[in-house]
Amino acid sequence: MKIHSALALASGVLFSSFLTATAEEKPLKVMLITGGCCHDYATQKEILKKGIEARANIVVDQIHVPDGSTRPNLPIYGNPDYAAGYDLVIHDECAADIKDEAVVRGVLKPHVDGMPGVNLHCAMHSYRTGNHGKKVEVLGTVESLWFEYLGLQSSGHGPQKPIDITYTDRNHPVTKGLENWTTINEELYNNVRLFDNAKVLASGKQGDAEAVVVWTNSYGEKKTRVFNTTIGHNNATVEDARYLDLVTKGVLWAAGKLDEEGRPLPGFGRPKP
Repeated sequence: MKIHSALALASGVLFSSFLTATAEEKPLKVMLITGGCCHDYATQKEILKKGIEARANIVVDQIHVPDGSTRPNLPIYGNPDYAAGYDLVIHDECAADIKDEAVVRGVLKPHVDGMPGVNLHCAMHSYRTGNHGKKVEVLGTVESLWFEYLGLQSSGHGPQKPIDITYTDRNHPVTKGLENWTTINEELYNNVRLFDNAKVLASGKQGDAEAVVVWTNSYGEKKTRVFNTTIGHNNATVEDARYLDLVTKGVLWAAGKLDEEGRPLPGFGRPKP
């Protein structure tokens, strides 16, 4: 699918005003994890890598398996040190039936230790070690593991229809400079529980249904920065400049490289063309 050129140009001009590099810095080293059920990850991983690297001083390395099951055999499993040497991990996998507590704790280990995380779309429905449809009531349990990291518990979604996205917190660095928009057909993930350390940035409306679609979380004793969006099922959404702007700013914020005005810190932007 092709990006709408006028939209991409307009958004690119807006975003470049935030991403002017003013100093030499080593790029952020980011791990992007993809694979699993129900999505064109082979294409989307390339869209994300190209789009993020074009917008900020970031190098994206890919961990991908061409496994379309709900139990993708990702090489990170069983290796709690999988993120060593990286600055941030983007979880974009769809692993709904990876339920083993030890495996999930291994996936979480870098984030427990303070590694920032970004979670896209089906990452919200992955690593469900308990009854994901039952609202988590007690923290620190097996049932709450992944949801506490995300800051929001979701159990499912409705039909694919356009979603009206409204940025409800205009003062957050991630949302500054971004405009409300309407997606193509997308999935609106429900909200079973929003945790206390989560901060809502945007809501989505699809007909009469409404839910949080963009938020941040402060996770664990290290107060790890975590950025999340449930948007991103279809390739045309992932390659939309408005989506790539949002995700890139989320990465920069989680890594502590976005100032209060929503601009990259010196050296982490891209020079204006």
